[in-house]
Order: sequence, then structure tokens, then C-alpha cells
Amino acid sequence: MNVKQSILIRVRVVFILIALTAAAIPYRITKLQLKDGDVWREKAETINFQYREVPATRGNIYAGDGSLLATSLPFYRIAIDPTIAKNDLFNSGIDSLANKLSAFYKDKSAAAYKRMIKDARLDNKRYLVLNRKQVGYQGMQLMSKWPIFREGRLGGGVIFEKVEKRYRPFNSLASRTVGFLNEDEYGAGIEYSFNSYLKGTDGKALFQRLAGGSWKPVFDAEDVKPEDGYDVITTLDVNIQDVAETALLRQLIDRNAAFGSVIVMEVKTGQIKAISNLQRNKSGNGYGENYNFAIGDQGNTEPGSTFKLLSMLALLEENKISLDDKVETGNGVHLFYNRAMRDAKNGGYGTLTVREGFEKSSNVAISKLVDQYFGSSPSKFMAYIEKAGLNQPLGFQLAGEGKPFFKKPGAKDWYGTSLPWISIGYESKLNPLHTLALYNAVANGGKMMKPYIVKAVSKGNTIQESYGPEVMRKQIASEKTIKQLQELLEGVVSRGTAKNISNADYKIAGKTGTAQKLINGQYTKKYYTSFAGYFPADSPKYSMIVVIDSPEGFAAYGGDVSAPVFKEIADRIYALDLDLNPGSKERLAQLEELGSPYVQAGKAEELQEIFTELGLKASAMNEEEWVKTVSNGSNVQMQINDTDKPIIPDVSGLSLRDALFILENKGLQVNYSGKGRVKAQSIAPGTQLVGNVTINLVLG
Repeated sequence: MNVKQSILIRVRVVFILIALTAAAIPYRITKLQLKDGDVWREKAETINFQYREVPATRGNIYAGDGSLLATSLPFYRIAIDPTIAKNDLFNSGIDSLANKLSAFYKDKSAAAYKRMIKDARLDNKRYLVLNRKQVGYQGMQLMSKWPIFREGRLGGGVIFEKVEKRYRPFNSLASRTVGFLNEDEYGAGIEYSFNSYLKGTDGKALFQRLAGGSWKPVFDAEDVKPEDGYDVITTLDVNIQDVAETALLRQLIDRNAAFGSVIVMEVKTGQIKAISNLQRNKSGNGYGENYNFAIGDQGNTEPGSTFKLLSMLALLEENKISLDDKVETGNGVHLFYNRAMRDAKNGGYGTLTVREGFEKSSNVAISKLVDQYFGSSPSKFMAYIEKAGLNQPLGFQLAGEGKPFFKKPGAKDWYGTSLPWISIGYESKLNPLHTLALYNAVANGGKMMKPYIVKAVSKGNTIQESYGPEVMRKQIASEKTIKQLQELLEGVVSRGTAKNISNADYKIAGKTGTAQKLINGQYTKKYYTSFAGYFPADSPKYSMIVVIDSPEGFAAYGGDVSAPVFKEIADRIYALDLDLNPGSKERLAQLEELGSPYVQAGKAEELQEIFTELGLKASAMNEEEWVKTVSNGSNVQMQINDTDKPIIPDVSGLSLRDALFILENKGLQVNYSGKGRVKAQSIAPGTQLVGNVTINLVLG
């Protein structure tokens, strides 16, 4: 075969292949359109249209008095389908709309907005995000009245895409207790622990995929509306919480401590009124709520001398000692095998009564007594720990509760020195909540209440779940022993290691604690200081524990560091609680006789409660949130204090907390001096509100 024939054959083969390919194209087109068309159209529909989840509105979290601790506020991303509006509507409104967008966002000129919208309309673009900045509900309401936008989604093409953000009216107050939740539904506090109630049930809606990967909602009859989450009502008291955080923070700063915790609980019910956890920030600059040491596993530590209350309980229940028995502490050093037990006082206390040994927190006295009566049967002593429920988690409502640790007699880590050291709060681990539960039980006559922080889960007026007082142990010790323990705790404050917080107005009962920190297997000169107790001692209403870790400075003991914080908080609670402070009622009665209201301004609902409690007649002109009061003989008139207008509000007569809430929510920076209620403000009420302004308040 010559070259010419070979080339000819190749050309013919190529021609035949091209012909076959050309013939196959119409066949494939016909097959795609007729036979496989439905399949591919369904796939295209699936790709471009999807039913996607519509998040439910998360439920609110409330304090015990109804104050809002956390809520979901609606924010909106503004988009438009520029092809929707008819030509006449579009042409007559585009200039005005562009001007308003430019004035509102202040990022582009009106001409730039107009060009962007017109270009998208010419390109038949069905979805255009006008600005990535989200606007609040008021902003959305304002925009809905603008040209083109006022015709709504179907007439003007405007799309208000709702995006909810979690908002806390009291900012960082109880932040770790309220908690958080991330995108993976992992978090802490109430937000995490009660997420199954708070999150609600997501709905579904039809969305269309657009160029660029964005999704546009499309109305569809099969859309399923989301069901909003339930509200969670806590037992927290915002006033007590604020007092606790303020007092704790002040001491942490003064002592440059690592962290601190406070828990305040109602004795009869077990309701938690405040939990504060403040830890030094990693930068070393300031403190924040980064972990719940009061409850969590990291808060499990050797409790120190606050545990001596349990040791005294065991000793008294055995009926082998009386409070007036003598115990020899010598020079403050006692050997248990080859290990020395030491008292804090150099030279020791010599001979003490049992009562004095507890009041002075003598390690030698308590450990010698426990070793004498339980040394041959340590399991009997450990049984009292179990009877008080301190060896097991409390089943607290917040996730992450730490598990107590106690050595067991006969175990590999149990030594002859274990019992003496356990008796004074070493070689064991408890978190502050467990310790407080013990002290609360003594305050409550021996009945141990289960601490709880959420009292109801509700939606509207419907209660889904309710939680009330729950007795964990009917009686942790005999009535006689409980009364003796109460005497001992009162003695610590009146004569012992906490006499610096003795109060003439009311009695405090409690116990100091100072435990050396175990670091890298060695006990150091850093301390875990604490004070646990209750007040008023003669009729206990509140129990409290304060722990401060690694304080610096002279006299870094529980009585010097934690006890003063306890007293400061207790003093403030005593002053706030009319049931505890009869003097306040008398002063208020005197004011009533003078025909003067007790407060000048505040929240209408709160003032009404005060006036009702005092038996004062109070009437409101209108249903308003914020009011001022005017005395008219024996009647108090509440007048509107309008704080919603875009002007500097009148905060005179308000408490600092209320004034800060109003002013900071308007974007103002606030400085203040003095104490009491606002008596003067640097910017006159009614002045036009502008951004980045600082206002100075004078309290008196």
C-alpha cells in the first residue's frame, strides 16, 4: 500500500467518526429533553432550591424577680430584589432611597448606592445585599417606610433577613452562671445546661440558591414555622449578685489574688441568690468570669479549716466529748508518726477547751481529738462524711459539677497520717458548693437542702417544668449536736479567728479556712482562704461561702482575706432586705408620716412593689417603664420619665445601677463620683443625643 492510499484511508476513518459523532448529538439532545429530562430537571431543582432550617427564637433567662438576664434581640441584614419594583415605582423612588441608604450607613455616596442597585436591576440580579452591617429592630422599622421599601417584599423587593444575637441587659453580671453556647451547641452555665428548653424547635423554609453561593428565601406553602424556645426563670437576685461581684472584685484587686468565688444561698429553700467567679485574666490585667470555680471540677480543692465543722459534728455525735473538755496543744506542734501537725500560732496555744480549739482553729486540737476517738476505726469517721452527703455530687442543675474526693481506709493511698490531715481539711477535695451545703444544713437545724438555681421553665403563662425546695438529708446530726455546732460557729465570730467581722446590728456565724496550696507535690506558702457561714445567726436566712485563692500581702489567712468579703456582702444584703432590717422599716414609716416618697425615681414596677410593701398609696399617670415620683400628702404620684427619645435623659434621683443601664444603652460613656442616688448630671436633660459622648454623674 502506497502512502497516498494510506492517507486516504485515514481521512475516510476520521470522516466516518465525525459523522457518527454528529449523528449522536441530536440523539443525546433528544434523549436528555424527552427521556431523561424529568430526572435532570429534578436534580437542578434540588441544587437551586432547598428546604433549609429556620432557627427558632431562643428563650429568655430571667432572675428571680423577673429581671432579664439574657434574651435574643433581632438584627436584620438588608437585601433587595431590584427586579421586583415596577419601572414607575423604581424610577420615582431610587434617588430618594439611595440618599437614605447613604445617610444611614455613611459608607458610600448616594450615587454609589444608586449605581449599585441600577446595575443589579439591569443585570437581572435577583438578590443584592445592600450592606453587610446589621441593623436593629428600630432601624428595620425606619427602613420599612422608605421609598420602594415601603411597598414590602412583593411590591418593592426589600428583604429583611433576621439574624438573632444574644444580649445581656446587665452586661457581665453573672456571666459565667448565665453561660454561653457556641455553634456546636457546646458551652457552659444555664445557656448550655438548659439548652434543650431554650433553643426551641427550628422550622424550615424554601430557599433559592443564587450566584455567588448566597441563598434567598422563597415563600412556599410547605414552610414550617419555628417554635420559640422556653424561658428559664432562675433564683438569682440581681441586687445580691451585684453586691457579691463588687465586693469580691475589690478584694481580689487589693490582694492580687489568682481567683475567687462567692455563693449566696437561701437557708430554708436552697435557692441560689448569687454566684460569682472572678479569675485573673491571662494578660494579668484585670479579672473576668472565665470558669465556675464555685461548682466545677477545677474548684475542687483541699477545703482547709472550714472542714473542721464536719470533724466536730462526728466528735459530738459520738457523745465522747463536751465543748468544755480540755485538750493539750502544747507548743503548737504534734507528731503523728514521722509527720508534724502545726498550728498557725508560733509557740502554740497550750491547753485549750474544745470550744476554744475550734474558735481558734487549732489544727493540733482538732486532729488530736479525731485521732484519739476515730484512729482505731477511721471508717466510722468517714461514715459521717457519707451521712452528710459530702462524698457524692449534689446533682446540681448546671453541667460540670465537680466530684468530691476522699481517701478510703484500707486503700493503697491511706496512711496512718491520713485521718488527722483529713480532719482539718487536707488530703481531700471539695468544691465551695459542697462546703456551703454543709453549713447551710447546720443553719437549717440539720436539714440539708439541695442547692438549686432554676425554679421554672415556662412559655408565656404556661409552666413546662418547675423546681422547688428539695430535702437531701432530713437530719445530718442530732438536734443537740446541731445546736452545739451553731454555738461554735457563733463563737468563731464573737471570740475566734473571725472576730474582726463581728457585727453589732446582727450576728454572723461561720468558720474561717486557710489551706496551704499543694504545688508540684509540695505544700507552699500560697494559701486557699475561705469563710463559710450564715446570717443572722439567731434566725438564719442566708448562708454564704467566700473563697479567695493565692492572696498576696501580710496576714493572708481566711479571717483576714475572705471573712471581710463575707461581712461586706452580708451588710449590704441586711440593708436591702426589709424583713431582716427592722430599722429600715421604721425609717421608711417616718418618711411616710412626712408624706415623702422613699425614692425619687426608678422603674415603675419596682417602685410600685416598694410602695405596696410600705402601705403607701401610689398611682401612675400612664403605664411607663421609668418614672419619677412626686409626693402629694400621703399619696405618691408617679410621672412619666421618658427615656426612649433620642435625647439625653433625666436620670436625677435614680440609683447608679439604673442610671448606668439607661445611659449606657444609649451609647454614652459614664463617669461618676460619690455615693447614693444621682443628684446632678453634666449634660442637661433634653440635649440632643450624639455619639461618643461622656457624661459625668454626681451621687449624693
